[in-house]
Amino acid sequence: MSDRAEMRGPVSRRRRTTISGGGGSGAVKQANGSKWHDAGEKLPLYPAKAKTDEVPRQASNNGKVDREMGMSGQQQQLAKRTRKQRSLVEDINEKLSCHVLQESLLSSASGYSNYRGILNWCVVMLVLSNARLFLENIIKYGILVDPIQVVSLFLKDPYSWPAACLIIVSNVFILAALYTERRLAVGTITQMTGLIFHIFNLTSMLIFPSATVLIVTSMTPVGGVLSLGIYTVLFLKLYSYQDTNRWCREIRQAKAKRLTRSYSCPSVAQSNGSAGHTHVSYPGNLTHRDMYYFVFAPTLCYQLNFPRSPRIRIRFLMRRLFEMWMVPTIQNSMKPFQVPNHLIWLIFFYWFFHSSMNFVAELLQFGDREFYKDWWNSETVTYFWANWNIPVHKWCLRHFYKPMLRKGVNKFLAQTAVFLMSAFFHEYLVSVPLKMFRLWAFMGMMAQVPLAWFVGRFLNGNYGNAAVWMSLIIGQPVAVLMYVHDYYVIHYGSTT
Repeated sequence: MSDRAEMRGPVSRRRRTTISGGGGSGAVKQANGSKWHDAGEKLPLYPAKAKTDEVPRQASNNGKVDREMGMSGQQQQLAKRTRKQRSLVEDINEKLSCHVLQESLLSSASGYSNYRGILNWCVVMLVLSNARLFLENIIKYGILVDPIQVVSLFLKDPYSWPAACLIIVSNVFILAALYTERRLAVGTITQMTGLIFHIFNLTSMLIFPSATVLIVTSMTPVGGVLSLGIYTVLFLKLYSYQDTNRWCREIRQAKAKRLTRSYSCPSVAQSNGSAGHTHVSYPGNLTHRDMYYFVFAPTLCYQLNFPRSPRIRIRFLMRRLFEMWMVPTIQNSMKPFQVPNHLIWLIFFYWFFHSSMNFVAELLQFGDREFYKDWWNSETVTYFWANWNIPVHKWCLRHFYKPMLRKGVNKFLAQTAVFLMSAFFHEYLVSVPLKMFRLWAFMGMMAQVPLAWFVGRFLNGNYGNAAVWMSLIIGQPVAVLMYVHDYYVIHYGSTT
């Protein structure tokens, strides 16, 4: 016997073993009944038709029924037994071999990335852990906030709400930017005059609210942070607004010099728009509706046509609203100085950049939802600052960093200038509401420049990622504790 026959022998003998089944001996016979048919061979699904026993084929949507109607009764029985035997063989093979080469799901080599169930588990645990505290507060204190009383109190004595009044006044600066652009579009004022108006308007947006916070004694630190934060966001938005419209005027003037028929800024409808919304060209964008859509949109960079989602998803909206309600409840239940500062920062990041911004974007049908990237995998400090806050990063790149490069500034000085501007706004948003100037936030941000150089030069991979996490876990809490220490010393005389 040859080697090939020896290898096939046990398999052939095993497959010819009689298997009991309904309708006979279980072994498959040929149509003429002369010999046993080897189960290892393939049986034809369409045997030759008998001349004396032909069955006309009928139209059928089922391929299996269609084939069997063209067979004789004996051939149909043969085909059924063949299918049954194949299923039995497959079942036996499955029972005998139940392992395959594969990695564990939590291993990086597995390629598995769906951890939504773990996130749902965290949410469920947070809800359950705070349900008892919520019920105890309701039973003990009742409902402490009455919306009707709050509104009536504000209307009765609006001066007791300086932060709210300050935010309402911000509409003056918004409309000033809009009307300045309208005058520039029709040519009633020169480009230099418009530039002076914009500079005055933007400078006032930083000086006026900070002076109000420092002068008004009823302004609380929380109200000061909220109002100055809104004014800072509006400052960045209006800077982008005037910059983008200036680019559109330059394009229109360049086209006019070439004697072309189109005098409008090119639309981005082909790449960013959706069919359900009207696309505008300059100066058709200089409307109140367009301006206030940009003011409330979760972005700092203006463009004439934003990407729009086709509809508002109610379930998505409700999930984000529930998260926005739950996160402050969780933070209020935490005891101060007993919870790691970076954990509170992580919770705030999720509440603001995922829940709140997605909620606003869904309401406005704003299509670009890239508010953050995988900053938690950062192996360099520069990667972290470029990916944890995408709206600010886009603004810095579009309106600050690249214009400096086009003017001939080298990359290191341009990056240092970006950190310097960021350090200024960090100090502005902390020192002014607290009414004390210690420069801890400013120095903390500027310390990121040598730290970024050191990590990028000497550390990489997991070591670089660990260094980034160490700066987040240690650096921010130290700066916060310095401000808390100084605030208590100034207002209470001691830290005890």
